[in-house]
This record gives sequence, C-alpha cells and structure tokens, in this order.
Amino acid sequence: MSLDLIALREQPSALPRATRSVDLATQTLVRLLPIRWRLFSIAALNATVAIILALVIWNGANVLSSAWDDVRRVRESDKLLVQLRGEAGRLQNLIHRYINQPSQEVMAEILGVHSDVLSTLRNRGAVDPVLSGSADELRGVTEKFLQGFGDVRELQAAISQTYDNEVLKPAREMAGLYAIIESAIGNREALLLPSLGKSREAFTASLLAANAFYLSPLASDAAEDARDSLATVEQTIPVMIDLAENSLQRDALTALSQRAASFREGLKNLTEQFAARANLLKTAIDDNQAAMIDLINKLSAQMGLRELRAQGSFDHTLANLYQNVALVALIFLTLIVIAGVVVARSIILPLRQIMEGMNAVRTEKYDVPIEGTQARDEIGEMARAVAVFRDNAIAKRKAENELRASRDHAEKALSDLREAQQNLIAAEKLAALGGLVAGVAHEVNNPIGISLTVASSFARRCDDFANEVDSGPLRRSRLDEFLVTSRDAANQLVANLQRAGELVQSFKQVAVDRSHADRRQFDLRESTDHIVASLRPVLKKSQIALTVDVPTGIIMDSYPGSYGQVLTNLFLNSVIHAFPNGRTGSILVEARQLADDVELFVSDDGIGMTEETQRRALDPFFTTRRNEGGTGLGLHIIYNLVTQQLGGRLSFESRLGWGTRFRVTFPRVAPSESPPTQPIAIMDKAHG
Repeated sequence: MSLDLIALREQPSALPRATRSVDLATQTLVRLLPIRWRLFSIAALNATVAIILALVIWNGANVLSSAWDDVRRVRESDKLLVQLRGEAGRLQNLIHRYINQPSQEVMAEILGVHSDVLSTLRNRGAVDPVLSGSADELRGVTEKFLQGFGDVRELQAAISQTYDNEVLKPAREMAGLYAIIESAIGNREALLLPSLGKSREAFTASLLAANAFYLSPLASDAAEDARDSLATVEQTIPVMIDLAENSLQRDALTALSQRAASFREGLKNLTEQFAARANLLKTAIDDNQAAMIDLINKLSAQMGLRELRAQGSFDHTLANLYQNVALVALIFLTLIVIAGVVVARSIILPLRQIMEGMNAVRTEKYDVPIEGTQARDEIGEMARAVAVFRDNAIAKRKAENELRASRDHAEKALSDLREAQQNLIAAEKLAALGGLVAGVAHEVNNPIGISLTVASSFARRCDDFANEVDSGPLRRSRLDEFLVTSRDAANQLVANLQRAGELVQSFKQVAVDRSHADRRQFDLRESTDHIVASLRPVLKKSQIALTVDVPTGIIMDSYPGSYGQVLTNLFLNSVIHAFPNGRTGSILVEARQLADDVELFVSDDGIGMTEETQRRALDPFFTTRRNEGGTGLGLHIIYNLVTQQLGGRLSFESRLGWGTRFRVTFPRVAPSESPPTQPIAIMDKAHG
C-alpha cells in the first residue's frame, strides 16, 4: 500500500480528539529532524532488513546447496545408467551388424564402444557410491560381450571357409564340367541337349539360392530351394549318362555327380554352422545384453529411491527457508510501514498546507494565511518561501496593471505609426507616378510641337498656293515645288505623330502595369524597353549614360507592374544618390537567364555607399537625403516586392568611389503565394 494513500486515509479530522493530540505531538517531535534524516532512517531500516534477509537466505542457500548436490549426483548417476543402457544396446546392434556385414569400420566401432563402457565404469565406480558395488559386475558382463563376440567371429570365419571350400569350389568345378560336356557334343540335334539344359538351369538356380542363403542366413527358404534344385541336377545325371555319345561325356557326367554330392554336403554343413552361430548370438550376445539391462534397471531403481530422499530433503529445506524469510520480512515490513506512515504524514500534511496556500495565491485570495512558517525543517523553509511568493504576487499584480496600461498606450502609438507608414508608401508611389506623368508630358511634347509647327507652315503654304491658283495661270514649276513641299510636310507630320503614338503606347503600357497588380505572361526585353522609355526624360536633365543589355526570348509568368516598379526605383535610386550635384557617369541594366530563374543587375559607377549606409540601406525610413525630401522607403519597397510578390532575392555590393551594383534574382514563374519576409540585406564591400 502506498504511503501517500495511508496518509490520505488517516485525515486528522477523522481521528478522535485524543488520537489527534498524540498525532500532533508525534508530528511536532518528528519535524524536529530534517527531512533527509527522516528519509535516511527509513533507508537504514530497509538496509537492516536487507542484511538480515541476506543472512537468512545465505544460511538456507548453504543447506539447499548441500541437498541439491545430493539430487544432482543422483541424477548424474541415473544419466550414466541411461547412457550405459544405450551403449549396451548399441554394442549388441554393432555385433549383429558385423556378423551380417563384416567390415573394419564396424569392428573398430565395436572395440571403441567396449573401451568407452569399461573406462566409464572404472572412473565413475571409484567416486559414485551407488555404482561402486555394481561396477565389477557390469564390467564382467561387458567382458562376456566381447568374449562372445570373439567366439562368433571364429564361427563366422569357419562359415566363410565352409562356403568357399564346400559350396563355391564344387560349384565352380560343376560349371567347368558342364562346359566340357557341352563342348563334346558334335551334333546340335543330339538327344543329350534337352537334359543338359534342364540340369544346367537347375544348377544355376541352386547356386543362386545357396548364395542368397549365405548372405541372409535367416532366409531358410533359400537353403531349401538350393537343395531342391540340386536334387533336380542329381536326377538328370543318370539320364544324361544313358544319352552320352562318348566316353568323355560319360566321365564328365560321373564327376558331375560326385561334385553335386559334395555341393549338397557343403550346404548341409553351412546350415548347421548358421544354426550354431544363431545359438551363439543368442546365448553369448543377446543373453548377456539382457543381463546387463536387468542389472542397470536394478541400479536405476536404487537411484530413484535415493533421488526421492534427496528431493524430499531439498523441498523441506526450501520450505523452511521460505518460512524464515516470510517471518523476517513480515516483522520488518510492519516496522517499515509504521515508520513510513509517521514520516509520510510529517511531510504530506505540511505540503498539503503549502499547496492550499499556493492555490490561494493562484486564485488571488491573498488574505488566506500561509501555515507552517514557524517550523524549522525544510518544509518550513518552503512555507516561508511561499509567503514571500505571495508578497511578490501582490507586487506583480500591481506591476501587471501598470504594464497593461503601458501596453495599451504603446499599441495605440504603433497603430498610428503603421498608418503613417502606409501614407508615406502611398505618397512614394504617387511621387513615382508623378515623375512618370512628367516624363510622358516632356517626351510627347517634342514630336507634337514639331507636328504643330509643320502643320501651321503647311496650312500657310496651302493658302498661298490657293491664292496663286485664283490669281491666274499656275506655272508647272510652282506646282512641282508645292507638291515637294507638301510631301515633305506630310512625311514630317507622319513621322512625328508616329513617334508620339509610340511614346504614348509605351507610357500607357507602363502605366497599366503600374496601376494593376495582375499576373500575366510578358517578354522581359519588351517590358524593360517600355520602362526604360518612360525613364529617359530623367536622363535628359543629367549627364548620365544608360545602357540596357537584356536578351530577347525570356518569357515571364509574373507581375509586370511589380517588376516595373522595382526597375524604376532602382534606376531612380542610382540617379539620385549615386550622381549628386550633376556628377557624370553611367548606369547599366542587364539581365540573364539561369535555368528557371532570372538575374537582373542594375549597376552604376557613382560614389558608392559607406559601411553604415550599407548596413541600414534596406531599413524603412532610412535615407541620406532627409533634408532634401527623401522618405527612405524606396529600397524597402523594392525589397518587399522582390521577396514577397516576385518570390525572389535582393542583394547589393557597394564600395566608396567605385559605385553600387544591385542584384535581383527571381523565378520566371512567380509563386502562387508570397509569404511575408522581413527585409534583410546581403552586403559586400567588394567592388561591383
């Protein structure tokens, strides 16, 4: 059970008054000790329990170890008996296998198993009290195994000799005699041939049956078949002697009869030897194996009884150990629970009071007192800290009220500042549009003024020509002169009016792009030419050369108005700031395509910027011409248009005395949405 749950269940309100007084006195006494010493006392009690339990377990473990050693030795002996039982069966199988199929590998395996069994009995019999009395008897049975195997081997050798000398040898001689008889037949239609063929077939069958009987002695049918086939051979010999054509055949048939009798006698001896071998296998091998198994079974029974006794001793010792450990654990657990409850209550109850004080501070009930500030332990220090925290909270509340009023005032000032910033931006845009209108008026005024002068002169000439026609005959030279003059006036009118129309169309396109924020496809070179055309009136008032290097074929899917405003502001920024007091110089506008992006460079060879100006160039409302009417929003507006609507990047390089180079990188296909970006300049002191 958790100490917290015990403490929570034993609330002081649920205790009788006397018990409550005792509990209060106990808590007061316990709280005289620091919390670390209270916890240390619990830890010391736990350590004492652990040491005592370890001693009890160590003592029981020694007893258990002794009992377990007895059980282990009995089980090892039982495993040995199982191994001996298996080795005895294996030895029996190997002997039978050797008898049926003799080989040096099987012989070596038999001797190896026999040696392993004897070695195991000698080694374990000297140390195992259970096997010590029966090890000699087991070794004796094992020796009988090997002795019986030697007898069987001798009999097997006699069987092989009988088979070779008394069966195979007469059979080979009979085969030769059959060949002699057949070779002595002069006529292929002799009467002897049918009987000879039948006899020879019976001989072959008897030989095959004899071989089968030798290879598998248990096949008694093979021996009987061999004797029957041999009887057929013996029955055909007298008939063949009567049908013999010459003395050679008769002598060979007589010898064949003798060899057949020897063959029959060999089969008889072979059958008797096989029977003797089977009897020897049963008595010397199988009976000894059975005797060894019986002896092993008796030893196994003794092992079982000894294992039961050892297991009983082990179980009894283990039960006593469990009982002792449980008793010690119960006693000390009761002490630990009592001590834990006392210590827990000395910590939990004061902490609960502090928690109530913290909740009161959290809910702004600052009139609720903080309990336990007089205690000398760590929780008393916490209570005093909570009291300080309450005082700080009161002071913080007062400060927050003052801060809230200040924040409202600051927010109002920020709103006014933003409104002023928007008004200044609008004014900057109107100023740029005013400059555009002034440029339009100036550029269009020239061709229109020329056209008006030519038209006035042409009208006067037409009146003079009409008067000459009315006054009398007209000379041809005068008519030709009038026609030439009229044609020249018409050409001048057409050229100047066409020039004015082109200027109006360019200014109209630039004005439309400036006044609309629509996205469309446009040719970068064509749009740049329109913008530059609207800016050339500014150059006529100064000694600045403008060079444009923008390749054709760069098709943009972007905002031409924003692009025009960026290029215009960069150009005007260079004219105003890079070439003060009528200074001469040049401005270069160049662009190039890089994969899916476009790089635009606006460079000048003006006076350049100082390091301080470079650091603050993109800041809103920063200008070096404050006294001359500058607002400081030109580059800030450019930065916002490039990074937000065009989705690009703006950087510049500048150096005093060498000029400034602005670099605008933006995609050919503008992003669908432009996230807001704070203006951050990328500046370098290198020469641009």
